[in-house]
Amino acid sequence: MGLGVAECFAVAGIRVLLTDATPELTKEAKSRLVQRARGHADAGLLAADTVGRVEAVETADEVAGAVGDVGLVFEAVPEDIGLKEEILNSCSAAAPQDAAIVSNTSSLPINDLSGFVGRPGRFCGMHWFNPPEWTPGVEIIPAAATAPEVVERLVEFLRSIGKRPAVVGDGPGFVANRIQNALFLEAVRCVEEGLASPQEVDEVVRSCFGFRLPFFGPFQISDMAGLDVYENVLDVLREGLGERFAAPESLRKLVEEGRTGTKSGAGFLQYTDEERER
Repeated sequence: MGLGVAECFAVAGIRVLLTDATPELTKEAKSRLVQRARGHADAGLLAADTVGRVEAVETADEVAGAVGDVGLVFEAVPEDIGLKEEILNSCSAAAPQDAAIVSNTSSLPINDLSGFVGRPGRFCGMHWFNPPEWTPGVEIIPAAATAPEVVERLVEFLRSIGKRPAVVGDGPGFVANRIQNALFLEAVRCVEEGLASPQEVDEVVRSCFGFRLPFFGPFQISDMAGLDVYENVLDVLREGLGERFAAPESLRKLVEEGRTGTKSGAGFLQYTDEERER
């Protein structure tokens, strides 16, 4: 993950300094980074002239040498709370006071991690997704202490390099992993109950509702289908599969109010006539 993000930053023309646990591992990481970028260029995924930007990535033998004069510190060590504490302590001690410090984590509580940073107002979670070079979405997860202007700076920065950041709360799994794992658990249940093989489940996800997901999220999809239709479907699922499929009260309330989706002009979202037509 760290190498993918480093490549993304470098290709965007940002000065990047890279460091790992030891000088030897740092040298190896730089070599793998360059090899990775060259492979992407050979595959036609990167313009050939951008490889030089990756080759220009600098290295430092220790944390202090990497973060001493930067505007953004990006930490991507493994999901070990003790290791995170050690590295974030080192980063906050050596980085400029106005540098934003972010942790790439997919599971650890951001409020806990913020306690490891001096001046925690500059700290924030930043959850990237594999492959980080190409996946547009990034979750921004402020801690309770994170200054609003730091969040704004991070959002603006990510947009400037072509990413699509979303600011989300510090709950278990944030948003993406919570939804992704709910999907995974139901996929496993479909296999365990004999409905389909793993291969067939993957095909259903890819070629049915998955086909829409690059363009519309779950709220837009439900609005287009009709919230009254969703309510009926959920009632059938609840009867057959239990309370985990009970229709949310927020959904039932919208249906009662006549907000059934795009066909009525409003559902979970509000639509102009132009938006409905499009």
